[in-house]
Amino acid sequence: MPASNATKRFSDRVDNYVRYRPGYPIEILSLLRDRCGFTPAARIADIGFGTGLFTRMLLENGNAVWGVEPNQEMREAGEKLLAAFQQFRSVAAPAEKTTLESQSVEFVAAAQAAHWFDREPARREFVRILRPGGWVVLLWNERLTEGTPFLVEYEQLLFEYGTDYSEVRHERTSDSIGEFFAPTPFELETFRTQQIFDYPALEGRAFSSSYLPALDDPKADPLRRSLRSLFERHQAGGQVAFDYDTKVFFGHME
Repeated sequence: MPASNATKRFSDRVDNYVRYRPGYPIEILSLLRDRCGFTPAARIADIGFGTGLFTRMLLENGNAVWGVEPNQEMREAGEKLLAAFQQFRSVAAPAEKTTLESQSVEFVAAAQAAHWFDREPARREFVRILRPGGWVVLLWNERLTEGTPFLVEYEQLLFEYGTDYSEVRHERTSDSIGEFFAPTPFELETFRTQQIFDYPALEGRAFSSSYLPALDDPKADPLRRSLRSLFERHQAGGQVAFDYDTKVFFGHME
């Protein structure tokens, strides 16, 4: 089940989300070409397209994309980013009721969004809008929580200041992905990526997260102080790094 207020919880995070969230490895397109027969002719429903980071990659590949997003502020940011692409259509709707025509797309994709879906109705909707033999592709950047002292302590900071962090971590979605695709099999490929931050960028990245206090929350200043201290302890050359596993789950649905 999705976390509480899943539709609105990013409304006050859009600017930081646009500026500081990571994109996706271009190698994903090669993976889909090699394993799923993906071509520029494929029509795609990008569910929960948010500010359009993954959508832009698909459009630049030449695909027609219907971006489905229930959050008005996120959707408007995505529409601005993608305004130059004639093959983009924005749809104000949730994953569970996209309003798209039945059997209208060859691919259903969701980038950094699947953990917000109400699983069973979303699955039924994906099956409805997919053409026979179509593919579902779920992907997200899973920030590593160990490997360096900075990553370990940043994770501790999230548990200290987070509101519902333990409930919305991507690891929970990864663990239940088989239930989403069942009874059909699925495959997983993982790409390692990295994001480098100076302090202002690290702060922006942190405040893009819906499970941390908003900028106007009384807890925001204590969070900033802890984040600054964390940065100063671990920075090298004025920078710190997030490492990610970009996980790509793909398969058919019936």
